[in-house]
This record gives sequence, C-alpha cells and structure tokens, in this order.
Amino acid sequence: MKIGILSDTHDLLRPEVIAHLRDCGCILHGGDISSPGILERLGEIAPVKVVRGNNEKDWAEELPVSLDFALGGLRFCMAHKKKDLPGDLSAFDVVIFGHSHRYEEAWLPSAGGRRTLLLNPGSCGPRRFLQPITLAVMEITEDGWQVKRIEIPHAPREAAPKPGTGDIRRQIEIVVKETQRGQTVAAIAQRYSLDPALVEQIARLYVTHPGVTADGIMTKMGL
Repeated sequence: MKIGILSDTHDLLRPEVIAHLRDCGCILHGGDISSPGILERLGEIAPVKVVRGNNEKDWAEELPVSLDFALGGLRFCMAHKKKDLPGDLSAFDVVIFGHSHRYEEAWLPSAGGRRTLLLNPGSCGPRRFLQPITLAVMEITEDGWQVKRIEIPHAPREAAPKPGTGDIRRQIEIVVKETQRGQTVAAIAQRYSLDPALVEQIARLYVTHPGVTADGIMTKMGL
C-alpha cells in the first residue's frame, strides 16, 4: 500500500504532485489547503484524510484539528501544528504535522523498543523563499514500511525573491511596519526598492502568523 503525505498546498496542486499520488491508495493532508477545490481534486485520486490548517476559511469549519486513525496496520496521528499533537506520542507509529513548510523526519523512542516517526512533509504549494518543494510517499509491505522524501524542482518563474542590499532583518521590519500601516505590497516595494515577491512573502507571513517576530519570519523563510 502506498500513502501520499503532503501539507501546506495553499491552493496550488502541482501536476508533479498529482503524478506522485496517482498510485497511492490513500492521501494524508496536513492542513493549510486554502480551498475545497484542492480536496476535491485529491479525492478524485484516492480517499483523503485531512486536518484543518491555520489558513483555512469558513468552508473548513467541519475539518478536525487533529486525527487519530489506523491505516495499513499502522496507527497515525495528524495535526497541522506541532502544538496540537498529543503530549504522549508513544502509542503511534507515525505522527504527521505541517505548518513550517520544512521537511522533517525524526524518530522518537517509545516503550517496548518501538519507535515513532515524527514526519513533516514540508510544503508542495507556492514556493516560500529558499525552501524546497516537498512531499512524502509511504510504502507499507508485508516486510515493513518506509517513507520516501520527494522534492519537486521549482520552475524558473519561482526563483527565490531577492533581498535588497543591506540587512534582510531590517527589510523585514520595514515591511511589517508598513503592512501594519495598511500599505500595499506594490507601494512598499516601490518606496523601498524591494523585490515585490519578497515583500509579498514577508507580508503574507506576518498576516497569517499573528505575533510573529522578524526573527520568526526569517526562520520561516529559511534564512
């Protein structure tokens, strides 16, 4: 059995992602879907289990914040944010989360010698600054199971936004301040001679992550 594991599509379902999911018997989505059309398209490929992300709108109110389920003889737990996972993960074989846009695999020791895989498939939606475009595919056989990291090359039009000359942290602080004042991305980019794509990513991170600091934005952008 193959299981496609993805997160943070943000209303973009790439043809390359669909190609990797075609022979999967189930798809797990870690949230930040952004529109029901993404789930409808995924559902045409295979049954989908999904949790609600922090960017979901009213249409997603019925989606759960976390899930606990069995699949292919394994027990899974899934939530968009790490903080929404149970405190004790030892009962699970695989724990899935998203939100950070960063691919991560970590093994947690469990009682009785069993281990728990903590897995973030990263983001296969719009490219965020320097971070790669990723998802994961799990294969379960009679001999066991394994997870494969899939990285999709970004298109030339998705080249990473370019910071202006000078301190990138200061540029982030400027964009945040101007966003708070209600200035548009185009106005901020023009006034400070910044790449509009850079301004847009900083402003979006600030708006979608209330309370995030300049350092936090740098971390999320992979800087």
